Amino acid sequence: MAASGPAPSSSGMPQVPVMDREEVDRALAKLNAEHEAIETSLLALQDHAGRRLLEGAELTGTTKVRWATAEQTISMLWTYYDAYTVALGKARELRARRRWPGQSELVELTEILRGERVTVPGGALSGSTRLSERFTLDALVERMNSGYAQALDVVVTSDAIWSALPARIDMLAAELQRTRSLAHSVGVRPGEHPSGDDLEQITTELHALRAEVICDPLAFWSGASLSSAPGGGRPNTERYDRAARALEEVRREIEAVLAVRQDAERRLMLLRDVLSRADRTLTEARQARGEVLAKIAASDVPAVSGPPTALHEQLALAADYRRHSQWHRLSPLLESLEQRVEDELLRARESLTSVTAPLAIRAELRGRLDAYKAKVARHGMAEDPLLMERYDAARRLLWSAPCDLRAAEQCVLRYQQATAETLVPRQPAPLDGPPLDRAPQGRPGESGHGDWDAPTRPGHSQAPGGHG
Repeated sequence: MAASGPAPSSSGMPQVPVMDREEVDRALAKLNAEHEAIETSLLALQDHAGRRLLEGAELTGTTKVRWATAEQTISMLWTYYDAYTVALGKARELRARRRWPGQSELVELTEILRGERVTVPGGALSGSTRLSERFTLDALVERMNSGYAQALDVVVTSDAIWSALPARIDMLAAELQRTRSLAHSVGVRPGEHPSGDDLEQITTELHALRAEVICDPLAFWSGASLSSAPGGGRPNTERYDRAARALEEVRREIEAVLAVRQDAERRLMLLRDVLSRADRTLTEARQARGEVLAKIAASDVPAVSGPPTALHEQLALAADYRRHSQWHRLSPLLESLEQRVEDELLRARESLTSVTAPLAIRAELRGRLDAYKAKVARHGMAEDPLLMERYDAARRLLWSAPCDLRAAEQCVLRYQQATAETLVPRQPAPLDGPPLDRAPQGRPGESGHGDWDAPTRPGHSQAPGGHG
């Protein structure tokens, strides 16, 4: 039935157009569906695990303030729902009286369905200071939806944080405990090693973080609060991540200490071997210096230092650290010793080379002198008086003690020069004159040929072109 005019208010003034039967039925169907959805949502909120946790927790900070407001909101939502249920029930009852409602019934249904006929306590969700407020059913649904979103945001967000962070903190705490046990086994303890102090700080931070997460979960949420999309955002894990990174750094440090423990004996043996070689080299250098001073007339022979006492003391300290399982102290000491011991061996070798340089020079001069003597002998000139004289002079200097290397070197050079001059062939004479120093090539006894340097045999003549 069509509406005949606006429905009068209690004061006689028209308020809203009177609805016809079809409009009433459509409005009732919509409100019934909304009523069912609201009831389902409120029951789900009542049974939500996050709400139960919030009710049983000793809250602090942001969460305490927001949960107090949310709790009041949830209570008022049920009050609104009850008022909504009563008003909707009246409309249902009135509509069920007759299949075709009369004009007076349509006016009353219009007042119930579209008029401000629902009275609820004021101030809870709107911030109003009035003791009561009047709503239409549609406006009351909007008010309940807004309050429900705000309350659900607190519940869902808190539950999300409680579901994420405490479990992760507990897992990190378990890893921390394993790391602390391992650190203790290798001597990494608070007050004795920086990593031990770091472990104590991480332990304190995780305990404080877990307690704060339990008491004030909303303080660890990044995102829009009180949003139309409840739970929008994500947990703020910055403090947790920082603690996890610090623990990972400590774990790597302890693994390095463990590697030192497993490899300590081998590294100590290598250090002892290298240092022993350095000691033997320095001993050899000191002995060689005495020999050089006795055999070589030289005043610039470098001094040889004594054994590396400091390194021996450090090596003994490293062995003591290993015996007492002080791996955290052994690790940096071994790294330092490995470089210093290698440097000491290199220094000892350089010292030996520097000290024995005069002996090496003498040996080189002796070898050069003998080599040239052998060369002279191969050319059949070993009995040359000049060569013999210069060879004997050089040999006397090289095989005497102390040996004057400068004078010996000069003698060797003079012998070398004399040898070179003797072995170099003499220049041939001009073509228009007789040969000066060397006989022409040919068989002895032939005309115009012979050995001009050979002595004349008795009873023979060497006239050119003649026969003996």
